[in-house]
Amino acid sequence: MNNITFCAFDKRYAEDFKRLNLEWIEQYFVVEEHDLEQLSNPQEYIIDKGGEILFALCNNEVAGVCALIKTGANEYELAKMGVYPKYQGMQVGYRLGLYAIETAKRLMATRLWLESNRILKPALHLYEKLGFKEIPVTDTPYARADIRMELLLNSSSAGNCRQAYGSCASV
Repeated sequence: MNNITFCAFDKRYAEDFKRLNLEWIEQYFVVEEHDLEQLSNPQEYIIDKGGEILFALCNNEVAGVCALIKTGANEYELAKMGVYPKYQGMQVGYRLGLYAIETAKRLMATRLWLESNRILKPALHLYEKLGFKEIPVTDTPYARADIRMELLLNSSSAGNCRQAYGSCASV
């Protein structure tokens, strides 16, 4: 899978961001109002507020997506992460996660956090592999969130991400 590239938000991929997230949310849960706000208006709800939407591309086709939602001066939520089924098991999610960590560091983040659900065992395993640790759940807009994790960033937290995720489209 060396032909995976990564890029930041591009309007031509906005529908993939929405479609992929709706697919996995509907498979396991109920789509909530907050999901629809972010997925239907990613420019307004994520990008314009200082966040990023990242895409993993394989042969110029979207393979995976995730968002970095700015939640504080130096912190971001890793959210809306998904990989299309045909690309699952190919390290796309892991490499996208590394790219998200590297992007957060470039944005001067010192902390990344996420919310998930314990039934999503492969996702939780991925987050642990990326270095996230469980912390107490606090206020959340999502009824499905029953676990919160964080990753404190420093110069060595992501290792040499460039080697791990391969080539990168300009961001």
